[in-house]
Amino acid sequence: MVEPFDAVDIIHTKRDRGVLTDRQIDWVIDAYTRGIVAEEQMSALAMAVFLNGMNRHEIARWTDAMIRSGERLDFGSLPRKTADKHSTGGVGDKITLPLAPLVAVFDVAVPQLSGRGLGHTGGTLDKLESIPGWQANMTNESIYEQLGTGCGAVICAAGTGLAPADKKLYALRDTTGTVECVPLIASSIMSKKIAEGTDALILDVKVGSGAFMKNIEMARELATTMVDLGTDAGVHTVALLTDMSVPLGLTVGNALEVRESVEVLAGGGPDDVVELTVALAREMLTAAGRPDADPEVALRDGRAMDVWREMIAAQGGDPDAELPTAAYTHEIVAESDGILEDLDALKVGVASWRLGAGRARKGDPISLGAGIEIHAKPGDSVTRGQKLLTLHTDEEARFERAFEALDGTLTIGSDAVAPISSVILERIAR
Repeated sequence: MVEPFDAVDIIHTKRDRGVLTDRQIDWVIDAYTRGIVAEEQMSALAMAVFLNGMNRHEIARWTDAMIRSGERLDFGSLPRKTADKHSTGGVGDKITLPLAPLVAVFDVAVPQLSGRGLGHTGGTLDKLESIPGWQANMTNESIYEQLGTGCGAVICAAGTGLAPADKKLYALRDTTGTVECVPLIASSIMSKKIAEGTDALILDVKVGSGAFMKNIEMARELATTMVDLGTDAGVHTVALLTDMSVPLGLTVGNALEVRESVEVLAGGGPDDVVELTVALAREMLTAAGRPDADPEVALRDGRAMDVWREMIAAQGGDPDAELPTAAYTHEIVAESDGILEDLDALKVGVASWRLGAGRARKGDPISLGAGIEIHAKPGDSVTRGQKLLTLHTDEEARFERAFEALDGTLTIGSDAVAPISSVILERIAR
């Protein structure tokens, strides 16, 4: 077979700030998936895109080419509308766990295809695997059944058939310094979500030290790009920009975050987690034609907990089982009276990772019980000797590097610090 293009020519075009044609984009994605375009060539092209960007049409075509590299799911035959949520990743972000069953209470199906954690950001599947017996992998038939005639909510691993080009490119970007690139992030997320076949998609775009997008301008650009891609593909798409300067909630780590999620489903839990869960639920329900639904009531009256238990059991888990706990704990206490001035999300995320809650490379083992409990947040008054954090790990030797990661945060001063009034910063829709 004679290939219609040469990878080097395409690299030259983008290197020299040119615009790729539809045929060039279609070919390079297909050829990379087939192994014709080598890893080092796609690395060079990804770096050229990182440095020189893409226009809106290029991003849309790149996304479509990745979708066409694999299968597409179709939930059109389900008796329920479908709505999904995607988060760009943060520290303590356990929102998917209470959100999926909460939305399903109102007869809206939630096909939440999720991933695993890498580095300082946690993974939904890792968290749920803290529950004894729970299975992340499901067949398409099982997904359809659970969404159609079952509890209406599924949280599981995406099948290998969805956007395989993105799976290859995602791993490559992670090792070539091209992760923080709006065209590549947007096309990566949206190729999988559009291929998933949901009717509506709500995006939670994180902003701050613990997020990929460190400032609101970059986050706004990413959110707008993704909303455009989804809308143009016929998917009702809305984005919320949310704060990730401090960890979300009071726990970071797999089993610790499951416990906190169950507290939310029981009508309690930290205010910021409840606020964001309810806000995202309202967006999903409105997009699915249920603007009248009241998710706050469903958290309080136990209906969301009922769906959670059914969802976990349907995937082999025991919702009543004891969750893993770490072998060792260490408390970090306030060294003086005063007001806690900062709690940097990135530093806390890295510390949790070093305690064993995360992985440095795909496939690394993790400790399900490892992580960090947070006892005070910026703006809180503290007294000398008061607990600020409790660190959990299965290997005592990990504490030292976690302490190093936390250096420079947990500052206590005398000036008043305004606590974060809302984690929701902006809403972006078309």
